[in-house]
Amino acid sequence: MSHFSTVKTELRDLTSLVDALGDMGYAPRQGELQVRGYRGQTVTAQLAVAQDNGADIGFRWNAETGSYELVTDLELWKQPVPVERFLAQLNQGYALRSILAATAEEGFQVAEQTNTQDGSIELVVTRWA
Repeated sequence: MSHFSTVKTELRDLTSLVDALGDMGYAPRQGELQVRGYRGQTVTAQLAVAQDNGADIGFRWNAETGSYELVTDLELWKQPVPVERFLAQLNQGYALRSILAATAEEGFQVAEQTNTQDGSIELVVTRWA
């Protein structure tokens, strides 16, 4: 019986996902990887973050939804925050990275970035015509 849990996400861009994980202090591995769980069980994913206990946090592509889903053994979750908070932080970092990439593509530059007390991020971007 598998101990792996799958959590649906709206994470669609691999580069933004990898960058957001890096911003959170993780060094994700990429490729066709075996995400490790309980008693050596594995599932295949395209991105994995190792945990200190030998288990992994994985992200695998779901072609039906067109997004990466988180796959991990929640019984072996060893992060400083619960999985819900981890995903909230990841989603915020992913959104920031996606916005920065899209604005750079349009010729904008970040003039100001402020992390507010409530945890939100405010951006001011400019573009010279």
